[in-house]
Amino acid sequence: MDAMQSIGVFAAETFLILFAIIAVILVIAMVAAKAAGQKSEIQVELLHKKYKNFRNLLQAHTSNKNERKEMKKKLKAEQKESADKSRAHEKKIFVIDFEGDVKASAVENLREEVTAILTSATPQDEVVVRIESPGGVVHGYGLAASQLLRIREKNIPLTVCVDKVAASGGYLMSVTANKIMSAPFAIVGSIGVVAQVPNFHRVLKKHDVDVKEYTAGEFKRTVSLLGEITPKGEEKFKQQLEETHVLFKSFVQKFRPQLNLSEVATGEYWYGEQAITKGLVDEIRTSDDYLMSLADKHQIIKVTFEHHESISDKLTGIIGKAFKKGALSIVEELETRRFL
Repeated sequence: MDAMQSIGVFAAETFLILFAIIAVILVIAMVAAKAAGQKSEIQVELLHKKYKNFRNLLQAHTSNKNERKEMKKKLKAEQKESADKSRAHEKKIFVIDFEGDVKASAVENLREEVTAILTSATPQDEVVVRIESPGGVVHGYGLAASQLLRIREKNIPLTVCVDKVAASGGYLMSVTANKIMSAPFAIVGSIGVVAQVPNFHRVLKKHDVDVKEYTAGEFKRTVSLLGEITPKGEEKFKQQLEETHVLFKSFVQKFRPQLNLSEVATGEYWYGEQAITKGLVDEIRTSDDYLMSLADKHQIIKVTFEHHESISDKLTGIIGKAFKKGALSIVEELETRRFL
């Protein structure tokens, strides 16, 4: 019995020692990662070379021996010509992908990508932005549209391609372009504003729960999650929605004056084939088809900003996500927000 107890104590002590060693290693790793900081960088992919590699690969597998010989000669000649010819003054096509969520989280990467492109691009070049977004918060998509306007302000041609959806805030971004292309069944438009505010005041009142909200300023809080919604507060809130809609329509009209806003600014959306008849887009074409048509004559450069988190930040993110599932975060998420 004493022997078994000794073994058990030894095993427990060994486990504690190992646990302490692992804990120390983790702490050292976190400190080192924090000291190193977050590494963020711009990634560049040459799409014109990617397309040519596709072509060469398929031709190599679908041609006979003589055709392969001819293809090799042609490829060598092209490589020699490319090496001899300077492409420094040729038109370049810069490509950005924007995948939007409700919070327009991708705007942080977008601003870095636009900045990187503006350090090199000239008015003879072109920027193509592939937008996929159903819209979201006003301030987020307003900033995203402002980032694209930086390109227009430098007189660099801007093309937006919509393969799936660019609605509401996504369309707000799209109208900044010189040209909007849409796939036939892509969803476009939804020029409107919406806000949803669940209110639990009557439920709380029924159970004799008082909620007191203190504000300074008559309209600091028009409607809220827990407080009573008054007719005056509700009327002011609706007025603010209308004002946001007016701003949205004015922005669209500025860049697409040919639109009949009374017809298209109703909050409705349309598919590409319908959208072109209303002037919401300029051409029915997929982004792949457009970029491939440029690949033989121009460099096509996809620019992506990648943010690499340190170990400590990843751990912090995990803790943060767990906390966000708490009641406080739920209340924050349900607070009044206006969506494009």
